[in-house]
Amino acid sequence: MKPFDISQIALTKYLFFTGKGGVGKTSVACAAAVTLADNGKKILLVSTDPASNLQDVFNTALTNKGKPVNGVHGLLVANLDPIQAGAEYRESVVEPYRGKLPESVIKNMEEQLSGSCTVEIAAFNEFSNFITDKQAQAEYDHIIFDTAPTGHTLRMLQLPSAWSNFISENTHGASCLGQLSGLETRKDVYKQAVKTLADGSMTTLILVSRPEKSPLKEAERASKELSCLGVHNQILVINGVFSTFDDGVSESLYKKQQKALADIPSGLKNITSYTVPLRAYNITGMENVRNLLVRDNLEQSGKKLHAAELPKLGKVIDDLHNSNKKVIFTMGKGGVGKTSIAATVALGLSAKGKKVHLTTTDPAAHLKFVIDENSGVTTSHIDEKAELKRYQEEVLAKARETMSADDIAYVEEDLRSPCTQEIAVFRAFAEVVDRSEREAVVIDTAPTGHTLLLLDATQSYHKEVKRTQGDIPESVKKLLPRLRNADETSVIIVTLAETTPVYESMRLEEDLKRAGITAKWWVINSSFYATATTNKLLKAKAAHEIEWINKVDEVSYGNFAVIKWSAEDIKGGKLLI
Repeated sequence: MKPFDISQIALTKYLFFTGKGGVGKTSVACAAAVTLADNGKKILLVSTDPASNLQDVFNTALTNKGKPVNGVHGLLVANLDPIQAGAEYRESVVEPYRGKLPESVIKNMEEQLSGSCTVEIAAFNEFSNFITDKQAQAEYDHIIFDTAPTGHTLRMLQLPSAWSNFISENTHGASCLGQLSGLETRKDVYKQAVKTLADGSMTTLILVSRPEKSPLKEAERASKELSCLGVHNQILVINGVFSTFDDGVSESLYKKQQKALADIPSGLKNITSYTVPLRAYNITGMENVRNLLVRDNLEQSGKKLHAAELPKLGKVIDDLHNSNKKVIFTMGKGGVGKTSIAATVALGLSAKGKKVHLTTTDPAAHLKFVIDENSGVTTSHIDEKAELKRYQEEVLAKARETMSADDIAYVEEDLRSPCTQEIAVFRAFAEVVDRSEREAVVIDTAPTGHTLLLLDATQSYHKEVKRTQGDIPESVKKLLPRLRNADETSVIIVTLAETTPVYESMRLEEDLKRAGITAKWWVINSSFYATATTNKLLKAKAAHEIEWINKVDEVSYGNFAVIKWSAEDIKGGKLLI
C-alpha cells in the first residue's frame, strides 16, 4: 500500500470521508484539506460529524458558513452541528400538532424524531445545500465532507413513501418512521444530491479505517452498502499504521496490525488503498494537521494525571458484588471491547460466589476464548441477524394486510434502521433478563436511551391511538422499570482514551439519562498509558491519553477503571491485573 499523498491522487470535485467513530476521519480530512490548500487549491471543508472537534483542530470558532482559517490561504471551513439541526428539524415537524393531539402522542412523535437516523437526515439536509450549490461548485476546486451519509439514509431518501404524512399508519410503533416528514419541499434538492454522490466523475468516497479487525469489517460493510446504491468511486485510507518496534508492547502492536492487514476483508481487497502512519499526538493545532501525512512529533503531553492511581476493573466488580446488582450491562460503541469486559465482570462475580449468567450478541465461538469451560459462568448467545429477521417478518406480515406497496417499501427500509435492530435484539435480551430473579445476569450490549424511550412511548401511545403494532412482550414491559431501578441494574460504559470515543460515550450517557437510567461506572479499555511501554512513539501517545483519562475521571465522578492495551483476546482474570 502507498502512503496517502493527497497531492498525487487524481481527485474529484467532492470528497466524502467516512468510517467508524474514532478511526481518524476528521484528522485525515483536515490534513487533506490543508495539504490541498497549501498546494494552491481553493478548498471548502464541511463537517457533519456530531463528535467533530474541528474547532479544536483549527483553533477557530466555526459556524455553518464557510470561514477562513488563519495560516492556510484558500481554505474555508464550516462546522454543521447535526444534533442542533436535528433538534430544530424535530420541532418544525412537531410544533403544528401541539395542542391538537394528546400529550402522549406528541411525546411519541418527539422520540421518533430523536434518534441517530433523524440526526443523519438533518445533517444531509444541511450538506445537500453545499452539494447542489452551483456557486460553490464554481468557486472551489474541491469540497470536502467530514462524514458521508449511510446507505440506510440514502435509501430512505429515495423511497416514494418517504414523503408521506408523518401521522401515517405506523405498523410497529417503535421505530424511526417519519424522519422525512415536513421536508417535501426539499425532495428535488435531495434527488440532485443523491445523483451527485453516485456520479464517479464528481464524487470520491474515502473510507477511513484502522489496521484492526473491527474497523476494517465496518469499512467493508459501508463500501458494499454504498456500492449497491451506485457510489462506486471509492478509495481506502488505513490510518494509524505502526512500522517499527523495540519493546514487547510495540512488537505486539506491530504483529497485531500486520495480521489484520494480511486478513483484510475480501470486499476491500480490490479498492485502491493508502496508509497514514500512527502518530503520537492528538490532531489539534495547525502544525500537527500539516504533519499528519508527513512526519511525527514525539513531544510528550505536559498534562498530569488527576487520579492518584489508575483504578483496576476489580474495583468495579467489588462494587457490583457488594451492592448485589442483578442486571449488568456493558455499553459503548462497536470495537471498544464490551464483550471481553462483560465476560471478565461475569467471571469476577462468579469467583465471589455469585451465580452468574452471561448473555452476548458476540458469536459464541469468541466467548470460548474468554470464558473457561470450568468457570461456573453459564452463557447464551443472541443472534442479532436471526432476531432482526424474525421481528421484520412479524411486522411486515401485519403491514401487508392493510398497506400499499409504496408504504411497504418504506416500512421495509425503516426495519433496517439501527433502532429497529436494537428493538428486535432487546426483545430477546428481555427474555434472558427474567433469569435475574434467580441469578446475576451480565449483558455485553444494550439499546440506547432513544430505543428504550421508543419502547416506553409506544406503550402509552397504544392507549391513545389504536393501531396495528409489533407486539411488546411482557418481558420487555417488565424490563423497562427494572432498568430504571439503580438498586437492581448497573450500566458500565466502555470507551477508549481518545477524543471521539469519549465524546460518543458522553452522548450515550446523556441518552440514557433521558430514559431515566444512570450509568455509575466507566471503563477505559486498551490504554497504552497503562502498559508502561518504553517505545518512544507509544510512550508519547500514552502521554496524550492523560487528557481523556482525566475527562472520564471527571464525568464519572471518579467511578472508573483503566485496562491496559493487549494484543490478545484476554482470558479470565487477566483483565483485573
